[in-house]
Amino acid sequence: MPRARIYRPSKSAMQSGRRSANGCSNTSRRHARDPDPLMGWSSARDTLNEVQLRFDSLEEAVAFADKHGLDYTVIEPQPRTPKVKSYADNFRYDRVCA
Repeated sequence: MPRARIYRPSKSAMQSGRRSANGCSNTSRRHARDPDPLMGWSSARDTLNEVQLRFDSLEEAVAFADKHGLDYTVIEPQPRTPKVKSYADNFRYDRVCA
């Protein structure tokens, strides 16, 4: 059985809040993707590449993996580094114009 990855998916650029950033789990690839000989599209023999489960918390995802005997790795999210922004800074006298 392939190893499952438990992680928090990153939000898209169009989202500003962090409320619905839930945990996610999917399995790693067992087989490499090969081009289809007829059409040239990339394909895989293993359909577990497509399985993706969503959980409300990290604990639920870990409990699911333990209950079903899955090997898993937990990938911690990167810490946020907020940048202090001020609208008034756009009109500062010492602002460098490009």
